[in-house]
Amino acid sequence: MRILALSVLALPLTACAGYSEPAPSPSDPGDAMRGSCNAEPAQAHVGQQATERTGAAILAESGAEVLRWGPPNSAWTMDYRTDRVNVRYDEARQITEITCG
Repeated sequence: MRILALSVLALPLTACAGYSEPAPSPSDPGDAMRGSCNAEPAQAHVGQQATERTGAAILAESGAEVLRWGPPNSAWTMDYRTDRVNVRYDEARQITEITCG
């Protein structure tokens, strides 16, 4: 009997558990594009040394908000983020690839 009473009390709480506020739409259509990555302008850095300064330049030129370094022989997650630029480099710390995602 006690379990039945507790389950009846919990029922209204479960009805509210899945509710969340809808995401606000951007007031400026350009807001949705800010932080979007475009790797083309940063391709000139392929072959350069992977340094903090080079990474900052790639970040600025690509328009991305997040920089992900890819050391040699490392595994990467396959999640795609429009605000991220990926920079792979080799054992000599030379940049081999610049992509978005």
